[in-house]
Amino acid sequence: MPRIAGVDIPRNKPIGVALTYIFGVGQATAEKILLKTDIDAVRRADTLSDQEVASIQNLLFKDFKVEGDLRKDTSLNIKRLMEIGAYRGLRHRKGLPVRGQRTHTNGRTRKGPRRAIAGKKIATKK
Repeated sequence: MPRIAGVDIPRNKPIGVALTYIFGVGQATAEKILLKTDIDAVRRADTLSDQEVASIQNLLFKDFKVEGDLRKDTSLNIKRLMEIGAYRGLRHRKGLPVRGQRTHTNGRTRKGPRRAIAGKKIATKK
């Protein structure tokens, strides 16, 4: 099982698909990497030589932000938005949807489970 950027790549999948297991690498990025390294996208990951794995890894670290660096950048951007008092930062701080979605009837995933309001009675039907 090849290990690229600290991630175990599945050996039974084509390398074009297997690279998407790395955080920050989607299908388009995987295709770019394989074009630059001149590796066929349909080859299985376990057929790659050590030299090919090394060339993929070098290209990844040289041209792209992946795994830990990308996660750190994302969290720092969110922290920065909260510190400067931007609207998006306030939404992150309150745990609400950030990208303009409605929250009156939806948004339960982001808001969490419903909380009961103390003193509010539910009207019963007769």
